[in-house]
Amino acid sequence: MTATGTLTLLKQGAERIERRTPAHRDRAVDGLRALALLAVPTGHWLLGGFTLDADGGLHNASPLSEFGALAPASWVLQMLGIFFLVGGYASALSFRRRTGSAGAWLKGRVVRLGRPVLGVTAVWALAAPVLYAAGVPEATLRTGATLVIQPLWFVGVYVVITALTPYCVRAAGRLGGWAAAPLLASVAVVDFLRYGPLAGSVPGWVSLLNILPGWLFAYQLGVGWGEGRIGRRGGRLLLVGGTLLFTALLVVFHYPASMVGVPGEARTNSHPPSLLVLALAAAQSGAAILLRDRLARLLARPALWAPVVVVNLCAMTILCWHQTAMLAAAVPGSFLGGVAGVTGLTTAPDSLGWIAGRLAWMPVFAVLLVVIARYAKRFEGPAREGRTAPAVRRTVAGLLAAGFAVFALGLA
Repeated sequence: MTATGTLTLLKQGAERIERRTPAHRDRAVDGLRALALLAVPTGHWLLGGFTLDADGGLHNASPLSEFGALAPASWVLQMLGIFFLVGGYASALSFRRRTGSAGAWLKGRVVRLGRPVLGVTAVWALAAPVLYAAGVPEATLRTGATLVIQPLWFVGVYVVITALTPYCVRAAGRLGGWAAAPLLASVAVVDFLRYGPLAGSVPGWVSLLNILPGWLFAYQLGVGWGEGRIGRRGGRLLLVGGTLLFTALLVVFHYPASMVGVPGEARTNSHPPSLLVLALAAAQSGAAILLRDRLARLLARPALWAPVVVVNLCAMTILCWHQTAMLAAAVPGSFLGGVAGVTGLTTAPDSLGWIAGRLAWMPVFAVLLVVIARYAKRFEGPAREGRTAPAVRRTVAGLLAAGFAVFALGLA
């Protein structure tokens, strides 16, 4: 097919999507969700590298260990705050529009999130023994399993937070955007305990207390936004306040600059979230609220709106399978270069050449993800079989997923 023919097909597809888009669709919110979704594979592909051992096994490595100056890139690529903001906004509207009980509403949400997770983990549980029999080192399989399961923590946290939507709606109705303030204060207290003068006597598990309020913060802001309790004035307050707090935490309180974990570093911002993550989420949320109208006008163009629709329709597929796409290139690459590796793929991420090489590999990862998504997308849609088959398949998939999780977490 010629380039002209391809462009014609793309234009026709965009126009078809435009015609099918309801007039009431909030394009800005969908655009923000798509942006946050694409930031996940971009960040993992750019900031996640490998090294090869003498036996050809792959091990995780990060260019941030060598290039601390890349840390600001993580400020842009860490967009989970936007994702939770949009999630809270959409959940508030969906909860208000529901026709059944709150339990039925939550069940529908959980099923939409759970099927893709069961799909990827079950497939990996079946593929791992086959790959091992084909000669893939156990070290590579454990590295791959860790990478695949790492993004899935988000789904569990998101399900718990989604279950709190009725309470978030109630809190937003009473306090507006200020309903998120106690969550910010809670994280600040935990950070003081684990990093302050009493840090030596505080048990390590205390940091886990930040998981729920840390990620619920942006979601609560989104609920307040969806309920109409946060407008442009609130957006400006979030942008300015979040930026000032972010700067103070970096300059005065010496928080780690990277928003993602760096191997060898004693402190991390994201697991569990520190106050710096919430400061960034506040600033990003404020910017999103202020730019909403401008983004909506931009996405009124069919050529820009069509990719947003496609990304949103494949949201869980992108989240669950993007690491597999990178591994689909890295595992074969581990057999080609010996200990020396393939530049930007399996070589140590400690040189400018690696950065250039990784940027060249990223389009390859994207193409592999598109190919995988063609088949994996079925896990994101509703089940079509009768009642018995899905129950049996869910049971088998659940057992396979549990086995894979045990392997990935190093328990077997």
